[in-house]
Amino acid sequence: MNELKDSIRSLASAYLQEVTDIRRHLHKHPELSFQEFKTATFIAAKLDDYGIAYQDKVAKTGIVALIKGKNPDSRVVALRADMDALPISEKNDVPYCSENEGVMHACGHDAHMACLLGAARILKELSNEFSGTVKLIFQPSEEYYPGGAKVMIEEGVLENPKPDAIFGQHVFPELDAGKIGMRPGKYMASTDEVHITIKGKGGHAAIPDKVVDPILIASHIVVALQQIVSRKSSPIMPTVLSFGRFIGDGKTNIIPDEVQMDGIIRTFDESWRASIKEEIIQIACGMAESMGAGCEVNIEQGYPAVVNDDMLTRRAQGFAAEYLGEGKVEELDMRMTAEDFSYFAQKVPGCFYRLGTRNEQEGITSNLHAATFNIDESSLENGMGILAWMAVSELNH
Repeated sequence: MNELKDSIRSLASAYLQEVTDIRRHLHKHPELSFQEFKTATFIAAKLDDYGIAYQDKVAKTGIVALIKGKNPDSRVVALRADMDALPISEKNDVPYCSENEGVMHACGHDAHMACLLGAARILKELSNEFSGTVKLIFQPSEEYYPGGAKVMIEEGVLENPKPDAIFGQHVFPELDAGKIGMRPGKYMASTDEVHITIKGKGGHAAIPDKVVDPILIASHIVVALQQIVSRKSSPIMPTVLSFGRFIGDGKTNIIPDEVQMDGIIRTFDESWRASIKEEIIQIACGMAESMGAGCEVNIEQGYPAVVNDDMLTRRAQGFAAEYLGEGKVEELDMRMTAEDFSYFAQKVPGCFYRLGTRNEQEGITSNLHAATFNIDESSLENGMGILAWMAVSELNH
């Protein structure tokens, strides 16, 4: 395995410029969820260049490919990269800045695809040196419900052949380039969207006794709902209930008829997740009724929590340390952000881990989903190398 590891390292170094060019092309041409048509065409062309067979148009724009080593039916390991961008206007001053107005790869999916293509080329070149099959999954729409992972699974992406394990890699600006971060067990939260409409009776703001003020009532509800987290949840059960949108479209002297509130629920326990929804409905509707207003609550079921398989992730930590060296693999804290990789991890043992991309000296420190997000592109070498190495290591496990 040491010789194979050295070969992967050598090829990752040799392909860094190409993978950097791939990442920059994808960054310049971002596409939103389930609209990744040109992205898919680009990926397919690269797979054609590498001589890798694939199936396209899975979940509309997704691509699935197989790289077969010796004894290909022995074991199967899947590697997944997401494809979609975000509705954000980029503020970076770089040659590869987004050319699609209002759309940006602000979550690093361009890097994910580039690393997986780099790993694919490496694995194809070394296919006579490992046993088993590597399944490549280029997944659309990680950012938008219901999530491309769910749709791909429904269309059979985890069958013919079924993976014995799956890895997902995600850039991480909180970790220095050159490092990898992992966490066995619960890692990222479930997510649901909360939509509440308060229906009152609008009118002149100077005559409040003649109206049923939905802004006042909605404000009380926002405050009251915080008791779900502060008074109902256990300290050992991390929970977030936040509202990011509050629309009461009146004027300085006009109270509107209704208010729209939109927010998120994040937690890790499925039973408690269901209880939160019941609490929201009871509190919001009860308070609105007591103040003379109507209330409609719609809670959209989102992604489940990301729970990394403990044994697989412990092995992966060892694989990463072998490849990068001691001190380069960090154990991560639980996060309240969410990821639809969780659907894959519910079906087969999964490991979702982080690729460090931070470089303070170069000023590359912006958070994910920021208009100034960028990565230290030297991290792409480790990104493709570690994907290839963990795949062959797990196949030989």
